[in-house]
Amino acid sequence: MRRTNVVIADRHPVVLQGLSNVLGTAADFNIIASCTDTASCIQAIRNLAPDIAIVDPALPELAALIVLSVNSENRSTHLVFFASSEDCELLLDAAPFACSIVLRDTEPEALVQSLRHIANGRSPLPLMSSELIALEEQGSNWDKMMTALTDRERQIMRLVSEGLSNKEIGRRLSISVGTIKVHLHNIFQKLEISNRTVLAAIAIGQHDRPADGER
Repeated sequence: MRRTNVVIADRHPVVLQGLSNVLGTAADFNIIASCTDTASCIQAIRNLAPDIAIVDPALPELAALIVLSVNSENRSTHLVFFASSEDCELLLDAAPFACSIVLRDTEPEALVQSLRHIANGRSPLPLMSSELIALEEQGSNWDKMMTALTDRERQIMRLVSEGLSNKEIGRRLSISVGTIKVHLHNIFQKLEISNRTVLAAIAIGQHDRPADGER
């Protein structure tokens, strides 16, 4: 069995221990470095070339880590931000490449499934969270869910999946940020989700499904 090598980096030792405990129960993951600062994380990625690096987005000089991931010879390392929901919009705006986000409130089983999704070479979603995995496991009817949305709400959903901020969506559609927030609130209620990053993941999952034609 091939094992996925993982570097984890977080300011908080208790988080590092928690990630180590969760991944330690999965035989297909191997934690090869545990770091509490950006410098040691960069060194671990450079020297060990892990398959996945799970990183605290609040680490100082995170931009240096992003540049390293994109420009170094270790291009196979996939960067996963271990983030709170309020960090996600900033991360999606800032990252100049495809990365993944796993929410800090994700259940352990969902975290492991998310990382397996990435390790198996499938196109990474901007986010894998317990909410999305629950939707997938229940075999949700995407078409039925989408019919509850208005054309404008579908339009906003697509733009969210492209990583646009509320301000950028407002400029694109010539509507106010306040109006965007109202639309997002309505979308969350209709789809029974709690944040825009889950919405982005659903949008990408819908886009990746074979289409019968333009709706």
